[in-house]
Amino acid sequence: MTNELEILTKEILVCEECHLKLGRTQVVPGIYGPQKSICFVGEAPGYYEDQQGLPFVGKSGELLDNMLKDTGLAREKDVSILNVIKCRPTTDNGQNRTPTDSELRFCGETWLHKQLSLLSPRLIVTLGGIALKFFIPNGKVTQLAGQLVKFDESNYVFVTYHPAYILRKKTLEMMEEYNSHFEQILSLYQKETFDQEYEQVIGKDGQSSMKTNQKSLKDFL
Repeated sequence: MTNELEILTKEILVCEECHLKLGRTQVVPGIYGPQKSICFVGEAPGYYEDQQGLPFVGKSGELLDNMLKDTGLAREKDVSILNVIKCRPTTDNGQNRTPTDSELRFCGETWLHKQLSLLSPRLIVTLGGIALKFFIPNGKVTQLAGQLVKFDESNYVFVTYHPAYILRKKTLEMMEEYNSHFEQILSLYQKETFDQEYEQVIGKDGQSSMKTNQKSLKDFL
């Protein structure tokens, strides 16, 4: 971990910038691999992540680790694993819930942008539709899964499903598709250029950018 990442992580660990601090056990900054490598991005910590302070543990984490292992990769050694949101979003009775668009924008703009800037990943992989929404607000994982998307002048995301979605489906067809996605991820990472590989997703403003009119919590604080 670079000195800059270490400083940033210490700031994330004591963050009290929004209401999500009220329902968390601990902050989950993420796991850092080498710079200019692959960065997997999910939506937010769940129960087990909140308890352990690590991203993608439990059954979803086991599946992700197995998919990485099958392609010759491993967390920390080869890849970074982050979430857009660093604290577990919960319902009033303490259950996991989907983060709101404003929570997604606020935490992503406050912390994820800075992490990605310091990691400078060559390839970002979004795990699930909520993480994809942060980068491509009008993107749908069901339409873009298995595709490489250029979302600004120099950054790309490869779109795939959240491991929990694959575990819920439990079909041979879905596992075969998921396997093919991870094979594509490794193949893309090994290429010298992505210029002929990507699909450009154009937003309402005519730009293939992560900029959006969706409100962040910053608009309400």
